Amino acid sequence: MNFNLVTEYPLWFIIICIALGIAYAIILYYKETKNEFSSLLKVFMAVFRAMVIAIIAFLLLNPLIKTLSRFTEKPVIIYAQDNSLSLVTGSDSNYYRFEYQENMNNFLDNIASEYSVNKFAFGDRIDDEFNVDFTGKQTDFSILFHTLNEKYSHLNVGAMILASDGIYNKGLNPLYSSTEFDFPIYTIALGDTNVQKDIIINKINYNRIVYLGNEFPLEVIVNGNKCKDLNSRLMIYKDDSLLFQKRIYFNSENHFETVKLKLKSIEAGIQRYRIKLTPIEGEISTANNYQDIFIDVLEGRQKILLLANSPHPDISAIKQVVQTNRNYEIEDFIIDDFDGEILSYNLLILHGLPSADNPIQDILEKVKTEQIPVLFILTRQTGLTFFNDQKAGISIGGENVIYNEALPVVNDDFSLFELSEGTIQSLMYFSPLVSPYGSISLQPSANTFLYQKIGVVKTSEPLFLFNQTLDAKTGVILGSGIWKWRMMNFSKEGNHEAFNEIINKTIQYLSIKVDKSFFRVFNKNNFFENEDIEFDAEVYNESYELITDPEVTITINASDDKKYPFVFYKTSNSYYLNAGSLPVDNYTFFAHVQAGDQILTDAGEFTVSALNIEKINTIADHNLLYNLAERRGGEMIFPDQFDELAEKIKSREDIKTISYNQKRYSEILNFPLLLVLIIVLLSAEWFMRKRAGSY
Repeated sequence: MNFNLVTEYPLWFIIICIALGIAYAIILYYKETKNEFSSLLKVFMAVFRAMVIAIIAFLLLNPLIKTLSRFTEKPVIIYAQDNSLSLVTGSDSNYYRFEYQENMNNFLDNIASEYSVNKFAFGDRIDDEFNVDFTGKQTDFSILFHTLNEKYSHLNVGAMILASDGIYNKGLNPLYSSTEFDFPIYTIALGDTNVQKDIIINKINYNRIVYLGNEFPLEVIVNGNKCKDLNSRLMIYKDDSLLFQKRIYFNSENHFETVKLKLKSIEAGIQRYRIKLTPIEGEISTANNYQDIFIDVLEGRQKILLLANSPHPDISAIKQVVQTNRNYEIEDFIIDDFDGEILSYNLLILHGLPSADNPIQDILEKVKTEQIPVLFILTRQTGLTFFNDQKAGISIGGENVIYNEALPVVNDDFSLFELSEGTIQSLMYFSPLVSPYGSISLQPSANTFLYQKIGVVKTSEPLFLFNQTLDAKTGVILGSGIWKWRMMNFSKEGNHEAFNEIINKTIQYLSIKVDKSFFRVFNKNNFFENEDIEFDAEVYNESYELITDPEVTITINASDDKKYPFVFYKTSNSYYLNAGSLPVDNYTFFAHVQAGDQILTDAGEFTVSALNIEKINTIADHNLLYNLAERRGGEMIFPDQFDELAEKIKSREDIKTISYNQKRYSEILNFPLLLVLIIVLLSAEWFMRKRAGSY
């Protein structure tokens, strides 16, 4: 470490500072006429006083100390271990639990002397403590790569070692999510690429919400590997009652079969069904022979009325979505042909209404009075003045409102409902809507679902929003042409799933009545077993203002009567609870709070579903690992080649220790020793004067 003294003034100013000190000392002591001090004592006191004055004068120049430090940084080796369940589902599970981990730890100890080794275990989340127990319910390479990029983008990373079976079932393809790395990636190919004898419930397609008394469809996709000429029995249970069974014959080594059936909903509430395959002899794993599903059975169907100012393809697109959902029934009319009563409907969809020719004031008055939720779809025919009067969460003003083509962009902070990852990706290629552009004003209660993208510019203007007040809910699509979304969805994906999900979730959210109680608890109906159980709660006073003074408690009850009591945490204007993860089961909860003299309560139910996705596909994808290593400048090795991997890393010339210099400037005024020196010098001078009998 080198030190240099620098100042913004020329260094010869130091001579002036010394001269000032000497001059002051001469004036003070040389012309001293009382002869109180001896000559030697005068010299010492003069020297001390000269040093003090010179130091103080020098400090007025605001000098700095420049330090030049040299640092070395060993290369970082990142070791990322796949901690998901798929690695221990097969017959070699003991190898990965014991022998492999011993070899891995020996390898890491071997390279730790030359490199800075950072270890991570990942599955559906990142474990910084490197607790390798193979319990991850999903494998997400994206979250791993994103975390590493944030932590190590500024460090000397020599290489990353990724030990995995290459199976991922969440997030982006690792070949694409690793493109930001500028260091080599070595992969350790774990797992078994051989197809083992196994029967699997591959997927279950079902509606999560059905209505009481209706039949609902169920599709069970069964897969049999190396099970030719064998058979199993597919059985479906509700609680302990057997509802359906069918014998499955496996007539090929890779047999797929889709079993379609219908069940009848005979009990309201969340119902649990178990779909099960009887095991066969020699099967590698029976953990993927069953799955539990949970269906919310409601007591009535929702009626929807769609009124349009004129015929339009959007009307047909919406109808086709609603008609495929047995939870809803829809009627549509051109406004001039409608003479019915809107009070019997749960949701009103207005396309191009209110318009200048049809302000529909009577209908809108009934909507306000009866608090019927409305979805407005704005077109060129919409009378914006009449629309603005509805206070739907947004108003569009201006003398010259024009219409632009606006692409949809998802608001990442939107939380009223969740879209699947596939639908979010599909929205990126959806066609633009013809949207009004003017002076837009949003109400504080509005919640934007989609933003507008004009050309390549993402704006903060809403394209699709929701608004909820104490009285009712409204939704607004600022543009016509959603029929093109449906067509584009089919063109790209061969289905309408993304478009259907958007419309269905919009209708589901709007058609649920607004809760006006003074105490509300919010939660999802279904959680996976690797998710934390989260609740939000709100408490209102008599003026319907949010309060957080009283304590909110909740008791969660399992089906075996086991109870889990909790107390909510208070936030700025509401309450929050993270109850952690719970076992797979049906749960009910009862929450209460004492607000003043009143005891307010709320109750509900939810389910925790098993997540068996890691048990469905157990065939390792070493091809993906090879391509990942090849693209990132590394190599793929196998678990018995740890010694070779260590040599490969040590032989690379681009993985080396780096050194760098760091300059630092510090003010001398910040050094306390200078103050101590000045005090010591002045104290010594004072002491000598006092000892000589002066003052």
